[in-house]
Amino acid sequence: MSYEKLEMLYEGKAKQVYSTADPNLIIIYYKDDATAFNAVKRGTIEDKGSLNNEITALIYEYLMAQGIETHFVKKLNDREQLCKKVSIVPLEVVTRNILAGSTARILGVEEGTQPPNIIYELCYKKDALGDPLINEHHAVALGAATYDEIKYIFSVTEKINTLLKDLFIKEDIILVDFKIEFGKDSTGKIILADEITPDTCRLWDKHTLKKLDKDRFRRDLGDVREAYVEILQRLKKTN
Repeated sequence: MSYEKLEMLYEGKAKQVYSTADPNLIIIYYKDDATAFNAVKRGTIEDKGSLNNEITALIYEYLMAQGIETHFVKKLNDREQLCKKVSIVPLEVVTRNILAGSTARILGVEEGTQPPNIIYELCYKKDALGDPLINEHHAVALGAATYDEIKYIFSVTEKINTLLKDLFIKEDIILVDFKIEFGKDSTGKIILADEITPDTCRLWDKHTLKKLDKDRFRRDLGDVREAYVEILQRLKKTN
């Protein structure tokens, strides 16, 4: 069955979302646009849309095979994928296995420090506020989620972290940290949504600690496209 894009429902920094003839299905189009520091820095990464589309498809297929429920249905073409329509929970869930970026600066530790624990954070999805860091009590006060929903989201995130670390380390990639989002499907069930790509993860080569993610764009390190290509090529070996 073929699916046609109808009305554009939403356009974000990296993707466009379109309705289809099926009210429970959408088409997500991946763009080449790149942003950093809450869109203060903007640019374009050649082929980023097609690379991230394929990377997300591979990762979501892997997670689904391991029992994680997601909005992903199938990859349609180079830049588009068919997904279940969800109502996004306005929370970003960040998992930090290693301290890097702004977190390392805020805590006054050297980037690459391995904490004794895994850090799980919530950010309120609100561009006008800069997606601020909040705790579960703030999230409940804002009506973003209930305590039970947050507990469930954290439990699924913990499973995803374990699965992703296992997936990446097989190809000598360290999963430093990552951001994920969840949504409610037509039945009200909370499932993994959005994307998992070098845009949303910090990924370092195990041996050289070379950055293979959007930090190459953020920090003007060069070879941004090449890093995304490398991640895709390594994932293809595993799959």
